[in-house]
Amino acid sequence: MLYLIGLGLGDAADITVKGLEAVRSCTRVYLEAYTSVLTVGKEALEQYYGKELILADRDLVEQGAAEILRDADVTDVAFLVVGDPFGATTHSDLVLRAVNAGIPYKVIHNASIMNAVGCCGLQLYNFGETVSVVFWTETWKPESFYDKICKNRTAGLHTLCLLDIKVKEQSVENMMRGKKIYEPPRFMTVSQAADQLIQIIQGRRAEGAELGVTEDTVCVGVARLGADDQKVCTATLRQLVSHDLGGPLHSLVITGRLHPLEVDMLRVTAEPMALQHLQTVDSSTFWS
Repeated sequence: MLYLIGLGLGDAADITVKGLEAVRSCTRVYLEAYTSVLTVGKEALEQYYGKELILADRDLVEQGAAEILRDADVTDVAFLVVGDPFGATTHSDLVLRAVNAGIPYKVIHNASIMNAVGCCGLQLYNFGETVSVVFWTETWKPESFYDKICKNRTAGLHTLCLLDIKVKEQSVENMMRGKKIYEPPRFMTVSQAADQLIQIIQGRRAEGAELGVTEDTVCVGVARLGADDQKVCTATLRQLVSHDLGGPLHSLVITGRLHPLEVDMLRVTAEPMALQHLQTVDSSTFWS
């Protein structure tokens, strides 16, 4: 049996009882280590679970799936994923490989950013398409995430932005030389994401384009959801550029139309003057 087990968002204790029982019954346990991270390291998980963990980086999962599935038809193997196995990042390929090999599988779910973001006060059914915001480079500055945010806002929907994670990444130079030398891990902050969005807004404004998001749009920055020191901050996009939410992981929400109850919830975590630009659309809807 192949078990895909969600670990939740905080620390080692966030695994479900069912998930923990499955981990302890498995012959091999892999920890997916490239789409997200917990607030504790591999050693803390091993101590809590009572099992040795095998780190599964992108290369192993995408190119060495056969090793993960080895003997899973006659023994139990676990694949651990921070959050939910099918939350922010799917692992459908691994499941399909197991099915094609005649290996049974079981998914044990857990909390993910996709539902935990509701703690910011915005109603989950008012969210549109989730987008990823990637680190820009000197030669690569994609803007497609901005267009998707605008599309959501046109429909009145909020947007959850998942911010870039760079783990075990090689520089272009080292890749060209075939050197297995990796860059230090990098985790995009809400401040960095807000800054990239404002650069896009300024560029579109200079082109005379109609803006779907402005510097005064109300947003919510969240950090380390599920941890004891989680942080939620409601502010304008402009304010978030200079706001430090601390260590990773960060996510950003761009609001759409707001229900009065959502506005009341946002006030709980709002920075001074963050909501001053809200406009009343009708008796039950606000907009920024």
